[in-house]
Amino acid sequence: MTGPFVRRRRPVPPAPRRRLLALAAAGCAAVLALTLPGTGAAAAPSAGERAVAAHPAQDRQQADGKLVGYFANWDVYQRNYHVKNIDTSGSAAELTHINYAFGNVQGGKCTVGDGFADYEKSYTADQSVDGKADSWDQPLRGNFNQLLELKQKHPGLKVLWSFGGWTWSGGFGEAAKNPAAFADSCHKLLNDERWAGLFDGIDIDWEYPNACGLTCDASGRGAFTEVMKALRAKFGGEKLVTAAITADASAGGKLEAADYAGAAQYVDWYLPMTYDYFGAWDAQGPTAPHSPLTGYDGIPKDGFNTAATVTKLKSMGVPASKLLLGLGFYGRGWNGVSQSEPGGTATGPAPGTYEQGIEDYKVLKSRCPSTGTVAGTAYAHCGSQWWSYDTPATIGSKSDWGTQQGLGGSFVWELSGDTPDGELIKAIR
Repeated sequence: MTGPFVRRRRPVPPAPRRRLLALAAAGCAAVLALTLPGTGAAAAPSAGERAVAAHPAQDRQQADGKLVGYFANWDVYQRNYHVKNIDTSGSAAELTHINYAFGNVQGGKCTVGDGFADYEKSYTADQSVDGKADSWDQPLRGNFNQLLELKQKHPGLKVLWSFGGWTWSGGFGEAAKNPAAFADSCHKLLNDERWAGLFDGIDIDWEYPNACGLTCDASGRGAFTEVMKALRAKFGGEKLVTAAITADASAGGKLEAADYAGAAQYVDWYLPMTYDYFGAWDAQGPTAPHSPLTGYDGIPKDGFNTAATVTKLKSMGVPASKLLLGLGFYGRGWNGVSQSEPGGTATGPAPGTYEQGIEDYKVLKSRCPSTGTVAGTAYAHCGSQWWSYDTPATIGSKSDWGTQQGLGGSFVWELSGDTPDGELIKAIR
């Protein structure tokens, strides 16, 4: 990951802070519960299908919005973070939706990203959500089976399959040549009988349409709109259709490269990636918070902050209710820094557990505690290292700001970066 905007890569009765339901929102939710697929009691599983057991409908659409958490399939390896951890941390009780990252995009089609992690890996009883060990001959194992068990325990929780991401966005250019065929392949994959009842929607993480990410795309300004239009036409009202999008609000930046306003009519919501604005890909600095809520004196680039992103999307005609606030559960940092405040010089990226220049919040909170705040987020100077990350206090303030802006909720990248007791996700108001 070497450039800006790289991707780092209830119900249960809702928490008390989420109980301030507006009458209008409650009325809308009641109508939705009666009319949208998947919001009522689950149908009895048909023969040979692995389906979620029937439960009474419970409303997860809080007046203060959705709470979406990304769960990455690679978390089950070095990170040793599993679906069960989403439950034991208390995160599942807070979340309305989980975005499962990532499926791949190959040959113009949606494809499985990691078959072993997705549906083959066996879980012992102590690793499993339901406390039962996988058998050698059961038809579905891995994260998919564990997510089905999580949905049984939290029956209003929805799961979307996210496709693309920083590494696998190169395939979208081919998909955009025949959007209908791409949408058809995605529909078939999500509805595969092996994991019937699991996926409630699709999330497209194209980094970036008609712009450069790990690879550069030249599909044209209207390609993203055509892809989202085809997905909505195929899925109809059957499943959710969402998209993670760039947060680059600079003049002539990535938000202007594609018709995000035109595509907004086809999505249930957008997830602007309002983090990774700055990082140690600029090895000598200046040091700057990777997820500033607002601008500040000395910010390295105009349009690289959450407020600017939201303002620009609104000005383009995207409804605030279709925008979720992006929150990173990790920090970005530099080494060789002598200045405590932002704007210092550096010699390179700070060391990280899995990758230089990046570290989970759960590690940083004790390894390099916050020493200050700027632009609504925290930073820390410890020894020669300089880090920026969100804390429970800044998360709470950011989510309050999102509510004031009329946003549709929040989303987090990604769940494994939180503490074992979920202190960040529980700070989202």
